[in-house]
Amino acid sequence: MSAAEGDRADGGGPLLVACALRIEQVALRSAGRGPVRGTPHAQAGAYTLLRTGMGPRAAERAVRRALEAPGTERAAVLATGFCAGLVPGMNPGDLVVAQEARDPRGTVPCTGTALLAEALARAAPGRTVHTGPLTGSDHVVRGQERAHLRATGAVAVDMESAATLWAAVRGGGRPVAAVRVIVDAPEHELVRIGTVRGGISAFRVLRAVLPAFYEWHRSSLLPRR
Repeated sequence: MSAAEGDRADGGGPLLVACALRIEQVALRSAGRGPVRGTPHAQAGAYTLLRTGMGPRAAERAVRRALEAPGTERAAVLATGFCAGLVPGMNPGDLVVAQEARDPRGTVPCTGTALLAEALARAAPGRTVHTGPLTGSDHVVRGQERAHLRATGAVAVDMESAATLWAAVRGGGRPVAAVRVIVDAPEHELVRIGTVRGGISAFRVLRAVLPAFYEWHRSSLLPRR
């Protein structure tokens, strides 16, 4: 199955949800109708799931390839998965909605941030939803580097969101967003990403938020005024 073969929402383009890691893919798949085995894409509900692989280069390459397929000209793109929080007081399982995604090339503004944050609060009651700039990195951020990125105004960091959204807007205007679930934060730093396995809070939250993605996508299809 290619990224062009996902279900279409009535009256508009499809929704492409991009994540990097297999554990993220498993969480998202478990919330849908189930995977198509043996392929990197899985249709579930009204979206197409693309696992890009880890890092900005892999993400940009995979998303560009997916958006070259017929029928994706109007696709909305949402980057998701886990991230590192930068703000003291953040906890694993908190959600981050990007107002913009940053990397050395500049910033990509996100679409419908306020609506998406409200939808996430309904989908994951009891979880804190943070909004603000999401910055990109080509490596896992540790220690003092986290404080340095916080000083730029960013609220969280991950390796793929900015690259995903740059690839999405390269071919013209389309709705884009980034939603991340915090797996580590200044007071809760993890040694390695593998420690999130086993159904901890971040996995459960990611599995719960698909209804918010659908709601954001539907809103992006409404006529602009």
